[in-house]
Amino acid sequence: MTTSGTIDIRNLGKAYSSPQGGFQVLQGLNLTIRPGEFVSIVGGSGCGKSTLLRLISGLEEDYQGDIRIGGERVRGTSLDRGIVFQDLRLLPWLNAEQNVALALENAPLSKAEKRRAVADHLEMVGLERFAKAYPHQLSGGMSQRVAIARGLVNKPELLLLDEPFGALDALTRSHLQEELERVWKEEDITMVLVTHDVEEAVFLADRVIVMEPGPGRIRREVKVPLPRPRRRGDPRFVEIKEDILRDFSSSRTSVNGYAAAGQAAAEPQLGWAT
Repeated sequence: MTTSGTIDIRNLGKAYSSPQGGFQVLQGLNLTIRPGEFVSIVGGSGCGKSTLLRLISGLEEDYQGDIRIGGERVRGTSLDRGIVFQDLRLLPWLNAEQNVALALENAPLSKAEKRRAVADHLEMVGLERFAKAYPHQLSGGMSQRVAIARGLVNKPELLLLDEPFGALDALTRSHLQEELERVWKEEDITMVLVTHDVEEAVFLADRVIVMEPGPGRIRREVKVPLPRPRRRGDPRFVEIKEDILRDFSSSRTSVNGYAAAGQAAAEPQLGWAT
């Protein structure tokens, strides 16, 4: 396995300032993610799951506690950590292969090696025939495939996904979930997925981390010991999904109240980065 090592998060805290005062998004969060594991993080709005992903990626560095990957403290972004967002951040004036190639600008590869890497990863996501197509010529699902290819083209040892399929229709979303699982198996990397979709989380993950707000912390971890490929209609699958959904039913009032309180201290919008 070519993963960078265990992700160790200890006593993690993160706060934002606002005109109304400080706003604690995460507090006292502890989590370990093993090499090659697929972990999904679910929780209501305002629980800090996207903030957690950006901290792991190194897009944000101002926090309390410790984040280490393979024993090394995370300091800034790295080519070993890819990230895919819900809002694709594809540049409209670049075609598919050019958007993927952006992630290789700082890679120590020759021009020929970069061209080969881009072509290989577009083929991996089934878009080799659309390399010259521009974002406005692609469907939402195809555009998201380009974003995934861009996140993987540097051959990262960790891929972070922040609601990557949230804006897609149900059929496209289901298909891309299956494709993501296939890529995860083929690439043999660690994946961490943030999602609001509990079924998606259970379908893809080895473990589901359930978060709650006030400030953001881990409510519990749920193992998904189901064989792959998984069947959504499997009674065991449905049982795990319903068990997690009960967490949200029991805490809906506090989740909604916390999310509303946090609107004034909205998290900053960050541009795409590798």
